Parts: sequence; C-alpha cells; structure tokens
Amino acid sequence: MHTQEVAYTKEDWHTIDSDKAIQVLQTNSEGLSTPEVKKRLEKHGFNELREEKGRSPFFIFFDQFKEFLMILLLAAVFISVLVGEIIDATMIFAIVIASAMLGFFQEYKAERSLEALKRMVTPKAYVHRNGEEVEIPAKELVPGDILILKTGDKVSADGRLIEAMGLHLDEASLTGESVPVGKESNLVLDKKVPISERKNFVYTATTVTSGRGKIAVTSTGMNTEFGKIASMMQAVEEPPTPLQIRLSHVGKWLVAVCLVIVTIVTIIGIIRGNPLFEMFLWGVALAVAAVPEALPAVVTGALAIGVQRMAKKNAIVRKLPAVETLGSTTVICSDKTGTLTRNEMTVRCIHVGDKEIEVTGFGFDPKGEFKVNGNTIDLDDNKDLVQLLRIGTLCNDASIKLDGSTKAIGDPTEIALLVVAAKANLQKENLDRKYPRIDEISFSSERKRMVTVHESGKNKLVNVKGAPEFIIKLCSSVLKDGKQIKLTNEEKSKIIEINEAMARKGLRVLGMAFKDCKVPAGELKPEDLEKDLVFVGLQGMIDTPREEAIGAIKVCKDAGIKVIMITGDHKLTAEAVAKELGFSVKKRSITGLELDEITDEELVRIVEEVEVYARTSPEHKIRIVKALQKKGHVVAVTGDGVNDAPALKNSDIGVAMGITGTEVTKEASDMILTDDNFASIVAAVEEGRGIYSNIKKYLTFLLSCNLGEILIVFVAGILGWPLPLLTIHLLWVNLATDGLPAIALGVDPTDPDIMQSPPISKSESIFTRRVKVFIAGLAIIIALIILPVFAISLDRMDIIYAQSVTLTTLVMIEMFNALNCRSLKYSIFKIGLFTNKWLILAIASSIVLHLSILYIPGLSWLFKIQSLDLRFWALCLPLAALPLIIIEIAKYVENRLIDSNTIDK
Repeated sequence: MHTQEVAYTKEDWHTIDSDKAIQVLQTNSEGLSTPEVKKRLEKHGFNELREEKGRSPFFIFFDQFKEFLMILLLAAVFISVLVGEIIDATMIFAIVIASAMLGFFQEYKAERSLEALKRMVTPKAYVHRNGEEVEIPAKELVPGDILILKTGDKVSADGRLIEAMGLHLDEASLTGESVPVGKESNLVLDKKVPISERKNFVYTATTVTSGRGKIAVTSTGMNTEFGKIASMMQAVEEPPTPLQIRLSHVGKWLVAVCLVIVTIVTIIGIIRGNPLFEMFLWGVALAVAAVPEALPAVVTGALAIGVQRMAKKNAIVRKLPAVETLGSTTVICSDKTGTLTRNEMTVRCIHVGDKEIEVTGFGFDPKGEFKVNGNTIDLDDNKDLVQLLRIGTLCNDASIKLDGSTKAIGDPTEIALLVVAAKANLQKENLDRKYPRIDEISFSSERKRMVTVHESGKNKLVNVKGAPEFIIKLCSSVLKDGKQIKLTNEEKSKIIEINEAMARKGLRVLGMAFKDCKVPAGELKPEDLEKDLVFVGLQGMIDTPREEAIGAIKVCKDAGIKVIMITGDHKLTAEAVAKELGFSVKKRSITGLELDEITDEELVRIVEEVEVYARTSPEHKIRIVKALQKKGHVVAVTGDGVNDAPALKNSDIGVAMGITGTEVTKEASDMILTDDNFASIVAAVEEGRGIYSNIKKYLTFLLSCNLGEILIVFVAGILGWPLPLLTIHLLWVNLATDGLPAIALGVDPTDPDIMQSPPISKSESIFTRRVKVFIAGLAIIIALIILPVFAISLDRMDIIYAQSVTLTTLVMIEMFNALNCRSLKYSIFKIGLFTNKWLILAIASSIVLHLSILYIPGLSWLFKIQSLDLRFWALCLPLAALPLIIIEIAKYVENRLIDSNTIDK
C-alpha cells in the first residue's frame, strides 16, 4: 500500500460515497497493515490534542502587577524606602503581595482547560488491522483505519461511515442536537450541509446510543472537529472585565490627581523658599493620602464574599472578576437543551380519531392529564387513546422505573412514550407480561419505523411506530371510536396535514399503527407484518421548557437584559420552545446555513434583531458573540457541550452546566451552574448587580475619605502649617480603620428594585454624577471640620498632641461616613441602621484598633502619637457625627424636590 500525499483533512468527505472515501484514504475493509500504520503515525502523529504552550506560573504572577493601582502602590513603596519610611513601605508592600497572590491562584487554575480536552479522548478503540479485529489505544488511530462502533462506544476519531445498522449517535456535546442522530452509510450529501445534518459522517467525542457500524477514519488529533475546537480555545484572548476596565480608570484618575497636587504644592513651596527635601516629604504624604491602599484587598474581599453568596444560589464562580461582570451583563446567549429546557422529551399533543388531545405534565414525571378543549377526559370513554398509548409502550426498547424518583434508560423519544402511557396508568412491565414480544424489526434510518410482534391470546399483535408519512402508506384502515374504518385517500391527506401542522409547532411527531394476526407464529412472514395496518393516531413531543426559566426570562426583560437562544436543534423546534419561554415571536430566527451566507459586517448589523439561532456550529457561536460585543454588549454565554467551549472563552462571562456539562466546558468557563438551570444565572446576575452597587458604595467611602485627607494636607501646606498628619497616620487610616468598614459595605443588602433597572454600560464610568457629588461634598465637609480642629489643637498644645487629635477625629468622622455610604440616595433610617450587622461590627473593631494605638505605650510610640483625655472625646464625637447629619438633611431635601430615580442618569 502506497503512502502518497492524501487530502486527509479535507472538509467534504460527506460529499463522496463510502467506496470513494476508502479509495482516497488508500485502505480497504481488511484494514491497514502494521508497516502502513507505522508510516502514517510518523506522518500524522498520535491521535491526541497538542497543547499550545501556556503562560508559566511566573508570568501569571507577574501580570498581576500591570494594573494602574498596583503600579501606583509599588511607586509608593519605592518612595517610602527612599525617604527612610521603612514601616510605611512594608505595610504597603504587604498589601500589594497579598492582592497579587489572590489573583494568581484564580488565573493559574483557569489555564488548565486543554488538559480537560485531553481527558475526553477515548483510551481504547476497536479496528480492523491486518484483516483482524483488534483493540488498540485510541491515540494510535491513523487516517485510513477501519474503526468499529458498537452501542455505548465513545467515538475516537472523525470518519466516513462505510457500514451502519440502526446506528444512532448522541452528538449533543458537539452540535447541541437534543436527540440522538440516525446515521446512514449510503448517503452522498451537498457540501453546504451543516455538521449537525451530516448523517454519513461520525465525529470524535460523540457517543453511540444504539446500533453498530464502521467508519473509515479521515481525521485524527488536531485535524478533527474536536481538535479544531481545541485550536479555537487556544487562540482566544480573554477580554478585560468591566470591573478591570473601571478600576484601571480609577488608577489613572488617581495618578492624575497625585501629579497635579504634588506639582502645585512643590511649586508653591519653592516660591516660598522651602527646602526641596521638605517639599518632597509633603509630596509623599499627599501621594499616600490620594491612594486607597486597601482598595485591591477590599475589591478582592467583596468579590470573594459574592462568590460565597452565589454558591448558595447554585452558581460556582471560578474567576473572581466574573462576579461583577454578571452585574453588567446586557445579553445572555443560552443553550436550549437542558438549560432553558429539561432535556426530557415530553408528549404534549396527541391526535387520535377526530380529537386533538392536550397532555399536561413535564419531563419524565408520570403525573399529568389528558384534556380536550381544556376539559379532562375519561380514559374509559377513549379506547382509541388507550390503544395508541399501548402501541407506544409495547413497540419500545426503553425502560423506566417509577419508584418515587423516575429513572429512565434509553432513547429520549421512547422514554417520552412510556411516560405518557404511565399517565394513563399503563405500565410497560405489565403490558410486556400480558403481550410478550416474540419478534421485531428494529428501527433504521432507511425504513423510518420500528415493528414488534407480540403474543395476544391465540392471535399475534403487530405494533408499528415511526415517521407518519411512512406509517400511513402501510395502512388500509383507521381506528375511530373503536371501529376499524377504511382509510381513504382523503383521510390520508388529512392525517398528513395534521402531522405537518404539529411539526410546524416544533413537535417531533410519531405515527402509530397495529393489526391482529390470526395465523400461527411459524407461518407469519416478515413481508406480511407491514401490510393492511390499522392507523391509530399521532403523538407529538418536545423538550419542554423549565417553568422557572420562563419566569427568569421575564425578569431579564424587566432588567433590560436580552436573552438569545443558540441551539443545534431544528429551526421549527427552536422557535416553538422559544415561544413557550416567552421570547418575542416578532423577532427573527436564523439557521447556521443562513449565517454562512452573510458576512461578519452584516451579522453585526442584524445581530440585535435575532433571538433564536438554530443548527449552529462552534464557529457560528463565536461569530454571534463577537458581533454582540462589537455592538457594545457585555455577553454571557451558557453551554454544556464541547461545541460551547470556544464561545464560553470568547464571551465576557462563560457559564457551564455542572450536571450535563463536559469537563472541558467547565474548565473554559468563568462560572458553573450546579443545577443546570437558567434561573440560577438570573439569580447570579442579581447578585452581580448588587456587588457592583456595593463596589460603588465602598469606592465612594474610600475616595471621599482619601480626598478629604488630601484637602487637609494640601490646605495646610498652602497656609504654611506643619503636617497635620504624617505618612504613617495616613496609612493607618487607609489600611486599618477604613479597610474593615469598606469590606463590610461590600456585603451590604441590595436595593429591592435592583432588577428593575437597566444594566450598567460597559463604557460607563463608576464615577456617576451622584458618586462625584458624594465624594466631593463629603471630602469638603471632612476638611472643613478637621482643619479648625488641628489649628486650635496646635495653638494650645505641641505638634504631636495636635496630630493625635487630628488623627483620632478623622478616624471617628470616617466611621460615621461609612453609615452615609450605605446608600447614595436613601436615608440610613429608611434602609435600617442595623440591617448590615457586619458594618456595625467593622466600625466597632476599627474604633477598638485605633484606641489600642492611642493607649498602648509601645504602639503609640510606633505611630508617633500620644493618648488623649476624656475632654477631647466630649468634643470629638459631636464633630465626627456632623457629616452624617449634613448628608441626611441633603438626602431628605433632594428626595423631596427631585425624583431620586433619575438623578443618577
């Protein structure tokens, strides 16, 4: 056998017949020889995924220091060392390292998604080699191998079918198709046929649910569709989250403020003739006052607390920034099967005789009723319905146990038939005993039907189920009101029309027929089984929506979040499910084939008009996500299959299913749903919005305090006073006393109307009009209180005592200020003074910490302060409460004069 160059990676194997494929691959039914396998292994390599070299742990850690805030803090460390303030430098550096380590551990874990892909490759495979069937390690498969497939096998390579006998594969992990796909070896398809409809081709990592077959391997390793997904994942560069963008903006803003203030102070000082080194010390004090050293730790802490909250709502967060990103989400691209639906086929509509019967109930739960025009019917008066349900139960290879928790094994379509029969108290075990199966003709893609033969007293009972258009051709009569009436052409046309109407509703429709045979079993010929059948009716089923998903989608609409369904299912099925879920019927739906016909620019233009995408591939999902992002959307993508992983990595936040999700999807995600429920995403979005609101609260708190400190030092410098606060004082306030209340604000209860507001724009600054007014107003109030306190103290006592009074008054003011920042528009008394017990505890702890450095001799010496007498506290506490009183009055006046819901726009 020769090994000339062959187009093993061509994408049109489905367009040639199996004989041609074998010829192109230079193989035969006997399989490859050992020498030929060796040559092909040398040429194509092992059947495994090649992992691109990822970032080393060193570079992951180093990347943590690229943020502006981290750079600013490192600069503060450097300056503090230069001026000999080693304690200050040590405190700041400890905060920097702690924040960097938290980020490092999160990102290091996220770098392992390709290892999960490797674990999904089947370890063993059965092939023809040297004319014999042998078992080999799957990684030794090469193009040209003849791979044998049996029920339960996981496919190890891509290949063109050369034999197929009742072969069905579960391709949900690759295509999103919710039901097993029938395969046929004798088909030749058009080049444009999408992956989900290539019935003559088999793909890596899919599973054989029934039947058997053989394929000629066409692609292995990275050349398979599975490998292409791995390549796409390696090429993805994760975009910065809205939180990272906003914090970067905060860092740049703080740098600008520091540079401006330091420059002004230095120029004024030089004009006055002050020594350059003294001015440098002033600059260091101002820089320390401007930078909220606790901010990285506070942000990380608040996000970590958010992670714990989400875990209680069935959402496991793998990457901390994803918590806040959820709050900014404007679009959720959701998989259909298992997320919006139960991934359980359910019979919803039955047509028997002249009746259209509605079936209630969901999924595999055997509770439900049969209704006509909204009225429950009596089964005793509907023998035709009972006959239909009996056919679906006997002509069935699935099994179901109804022992409290329903356990089902088999094809989802057949399970649905057993469940609907159970609703009529027809149990498969009982029927199988009453009508033992003695013969059968299995379902095949060519015949589109299944036939079973059963003992029925002295007679034989033949039951047939399958595609209605095939079943009707085998029938000569129809069952109506228990009577067998001749089936006319007019009646056949009517049944076909009903079938088509049910299909247009997205239902998967099966026709049912039977006949009684009075001939002995030995005289029953196969060709007689499918003649002169009695047509009974149609059963239409669908993967039913989750009830909670319907409510969650409504919540999304109220919150200004667009929900898009992306599925591998048929367009009609997708549209039907979307309608039940509450999607807009006026919106467009598009198939993967239609997506292939339009450019990326055209997709960007129409992407906001589409709510349903059907028959999609992994490439389609990525195109959709990127188009939405170009429109400025923050996109969350859900998924469970391998096909979803690239889109999850390309999205702003990837959400994997914890129950049905593949390991690779989980590793590629930012968040995992432990209950596979769309409603849990919406609960997580609400939590994310609350966290963003709380981030705004503690940023307002920290920056108003810091700006107040800047004003104190800045004005003192302008007036030619000594430093009211030393660098170590400012560090103490920023890290120790401010840090705990800020963290506590991160767990503040959210406003009840948080999901009635539109999402926060990705481009919107965290410094809204209200935030700016709060920060500036509070900073001015703080400075106006502290500066007179320092001046009076300095006039009456020495500099150390004056600085101690100033520091302590500032600490107490900022404790009251923490209460101010619990809400930027509501009174503290309206939201409840004690509704955040953690904040009360944090304020008390901060006060105790400060008292310890005031009254413990060793600590007071270290911080260059001295203890204060009781007379000071009598003056300090009323002054410290002034900012709270002033802001409460301002909120009251504002809420009386202006609609508080529009002030922040």
